Amino acid sequence: MATNYDVEMRLDIKVPMRDRVNLSADIYLPKTHGTFPTVLMRTPYSNNADPMVEKARRLANNGYVCVIQDCRGRWDSDGDYYPFREGEDGFDTQEWIGVQDWSNGKIGMAGGSYVGAVQWTSAPHRSQYLKCIVPRVICTDYYSGLVFPGGAFQLNVMMTWGMRTNAHTAQTIDFHNWTEAFRALPLSEMARAAGRDLSFWRDWVSHQTYSDYWEEFNDEKRFGKVAVPAFNMGGWYDLYAPQTFTNFNGLRSQGLTDVAKQSKLIVGPWPHALSLSPRTGDVDFGANSMVDLDALELKWFDYWLNDIENGFVDEAPLRLFIMGTNQWRDEHEWPLARTNWQKWYLHSGGNANTLIGDGEITTEQPGDESPDHYVYDPSFPVVTMGGNNCCSPDIVPWGPHDQRPLEMRSDVLCYTSETLEQNMEVTGPIKAVLYAATDGRDTDWTAKLIDVSPTGYAMNLCDGILRARYREGFEEQSLLDPGKVYEYEIELGVTGNVFKKGHRIRIEISSSNFPRFDRNLNTGNNPGTDTQPRQARQTIHHSRQHPSHILLPVVPLQ
Repeated sequence: MATNYDVEMRLDIKVPMRDRVNLSADIYLPKTHGTFPTVLMRTPYSNNADPMVEKARRLANNGYVCVIQDCRGRWDSDGDYYPFREGEDGFDTQEWIGVQDWSNGKIGMAGGSYVGAVQWTSAPHRSQYLKCIVPRVICTDYYSGLVFPGGAFQLNVMMTWGMRTNAHTAQTIDFHNWTEAFRALPLSEMARAAGRDLSFWRDWVSHQTYSDYWEEFNDEKRFGKVAVPAFNMGGWYDLYAPQTFTNFNGLRSQGLTDVAKQSKLIVGPWPHALSLSPRTGDVDFGANSMVDLDALELKWFDYWLNDIENGFVDEAPLRLFIMGTNQWRDEHEWPLARTNWQKWYLHSGGNANTLIGDGEITTEQPGDESPDHYVYDPSFPVVTMGGNNCCSPDIVPWGPHDQRPLEMRSDVLCYTSETLEQNMEVTGPIKAVLYAATDGRDTDWTAKLIDVSPTGYAMNLCDGILRARYREGFEEQSLLDPGKVYEYEIELGVTGNVFKKGHRIRIEISSSNFPRFDRNLNTGNNPGTDTQPRQARQTIHHSRQHPSHILLPVVPLQ
């Protein structure tokens, strides 16, 4: 097949939906006669913007038709926009493409973030023409994966992303005073206080527990209806890192067809933007960390849409970049079958506050030890310093950053291992189990996994949060008895990292990560309408009766 076609552009083609709303599509075709497979990208961010147009032209050069469509209510498309209600529109568009005179009847989908979400929402509708998808950096459960991880509102993403998508076209956020905007109360009026009236913001804040409202958005429940394979792409520092693995496992285990179960996943040391630079946050992971994801995507499309036997599906389904050693490795399952699950227990003499305190972690179970205390004040929360953030790193940084400035706060407990005598790989999902008490009816607990170098540089790997009222599940709220010790399981996400010889492992415990997450005001009142913060006295127990620990997926060295 020729791979140097000239490109024909057909702009603002109206595609009718079942309710007679017309959606606008720009179509890029090989400038020749015949029929071709189609790559569909549906976007709320304008179908006439780079780099999407550049990608469409490359695909047309390579013998594919590329259709870029504005989502309903965005840019040149008619109708009203409401995030993630995209399934029927995606299906109707696929059915329209399949009968066009330039279509060979085979469609793949591409794109990241929201442009990946529209792939998952349409796939369960099972258009006869859809043959494969390539969703990058996206979740399928929008309650726990995006809006309320651990029951806390993911404030930074909701504010910065939401304000860009509140009208037919993009709205600038460059001139906001974000320090003030993030602190506005109550939460339900925060977007309006910053100058945007977002209907979906109010809906999200008013549905804080998992309910039928969120069930409608939960494509994780529909893996069993998907008949096509997905080539997933993610990054260790992307906000959707854990859900990317969920999507990979879900389709391989539950997919409707054997074809769907041939799904793949690649994960690098990348943020939400994926492989644009060897540097993420503070850290340069080297030229080896860079991958031409578009080339891999094209290889996937060649196999499924052009019947080219290139052997891609016969390769290992999982490709991981292991930080520390900065090497790529093929794997076949997640978590890795050879994982040695180790409990590393918190210890101290009651003074684990700051990195110069007496907090330690070891594999030895605690004895009779004094608990640690700190005061969490919502008026002075622990600030977000890197991590799995999106989507404005100039406002809230993403990726690995030195955590030592935070670790000198008295409301951050630090538990650090002895210096490692040999390399130790930790690859998999991370979970902390805390036995903790507070003097209020509700609070938050945060945990963070840190790789400490011999110089003292404290590189964050992953972190998580749990709103105490959701300790028993996200379907119901259960407030606390002040002073009572409860068990909390905090999901810290995923990582793939070798703690090198001479390094140390550190766990941070606190009660805020702001503005990545909203502040718990510690009152037990409705977080959406509460306006009066109170200080909370926090107690972390680590004893025979209450063995607080972190569960590390240790992988034997090869």
